Amino acid sequence: MSSKFFKIMSGAAVSALLTFSGAAMATAETLADTLVAAYKHSGLLEQNRALLRAADEDVAQAVAALRPVINWSGEVVRNFGVNGGTSAFTGSFGTTGISSTTASINLIAELTLYNGGRNRLEIEAAKETVLATRAQLLAIEQEVLLRAVQAFMEVRRDLEIVALRRNNVRVITQELRAARDRFEVGEVTRTDVALAEARLSAAQSDLAAAEGELQISVEEYRAVTGQRPGTLQAPRSAPRLPGSQQVAETAAVRSHPEMVQARHDVAVGELSIRIAETAAKPTVTLSGRLGATEEFGERDYSRNGRIALEATGPIYQGGRLPSLVRQSMARRDAARGNLHVVRHQIRQNVGNAYARLGIAQSRISSTTDQVRASRVAFQGVREEATLGARTTLDVLDAEQELLDAQAALISAQVDQTIAAYSVLASIGELTAQSLRLNVPIYDPSDYYNLVKDSPAAKSKQGRDLDRVLRALGKE
Repeated sequence: MSSKFFKIMSGAAVSALLTFSGAAMATAETLADTLVAAYKHSGLLEQNRALLRAADEDVAQAVAALRPVINWSGEVVRNFGVNGGTSAFTGSFGTTGISSTTASINLIAELTLYNGGRNRLEIEAAKETVLATRAQLLAIEQEVLLRAVQAFMEVRRDLEIVALRRNNVRVITQELRAARDRFEVGEVTRTDVALAEARLSAAQSDLAAAEGELQISVEEYRAVTGQRPGTLQAPRSAPRLPGSQQVAETAAVRSHPEMVQARHDVAVGELSIRIAETAAKPTVTLSGRLGATEEFGERDYSRNGRIALEATGPIYQGGRLPSLVRQSMARRDAARGNLHVVRHQIRQNVGNAYARLGIAQSRISSTTDQVRASRVAFQGVREEATLGARTTLDVLDAEQELLDAQAALISAQVDQTIAAYSVLASIGELTAQSLRLNVPIYDPSDYYNLVKDSPAAKSKQGRDLDRVLRALGKE
């Protein structure tokens, strides 16, 4: 395109953004700025980070099952009784009341010595669930950032389309004015004027539609980033991609977050079977009880204690235990099936992303040539029309072909950028860390390391955890 055309588009783009997205920001925004804003603003990320912390707590609770459980209990009891007989003072039959008050306090401790390894298996299952949830969080992060890329590029696309439509209205208005002038001197007929008027009305309608699409894109941008777009700079370069589609597919199957999550889900399924099998094994517990009791009024005070080693196990439960094992096997098989589905879906996503990228690149090459040829044709037809060799309709058609070619080129350039980032997302590399965004990267291991050993509320680790929760605004 010519430098004059780019100047027209730039001015119209700024004007459209001021009109449809409120007061523009003072500084230009890059794609990286938009990704940073989306990363910080996303409520979806906050939601899934909280779900990950909840999964971390499952590990803490499973660890706590290996430790002694100590409880206390206390009660105050008022006893009432009635005795019948002859009163020594009245010589008549009557009743006398007997009552007492007893207070007791007890300390109870219990420790599971053996339950077929169930507790340790539950710890391992909880850890696998944490790893699966971490992978899910990364997959959500990719969705958030890809949506930000699409929002950024769609605003840019619609800004340039609005600029084209405004320029088209301006050009057709000039053509209409020229047709009327030529009609006045008898060079053209009323039909030529009507054609120009009809084309101007269509151009104004297209401009209104383009402005509406811009408003929709601005609202999407605001939903993604929490702010209205300012002056958006075109990306200076495309992201670095794998050398070939095959290399990308291999990397995606190995490390894509959805594949990682699916593999950990299978591991959870395997552990669940072993956990279900432990229900048929005996449980051995050691318990102790220390108590004190006092009966008021009688000055009767006593202490008591008890230590017990208890073993329990199932004999017959109506087929419930083998049913639990079979159910766990079915869920494990479902997780394996999902792993197969995810693997093929990821390969397909990589192939689709590369196909869209190839289409966009081909369209850019062809539409660039189309714009160049259409511009030459439009300029030639307009010159010939001034000499009477072309009709007004010829000029309008040539101008419309140039407009369509320019719009196609803009769309192809936007599609190329979106497709390139879609390739990154398809292989699992569209993350804040991989893109080196200027944001504090959320480390899922920080909270896990604080809670994995199930810290007591008043311990140093517990106090550190309290500070983390206050920083998160969760306490």
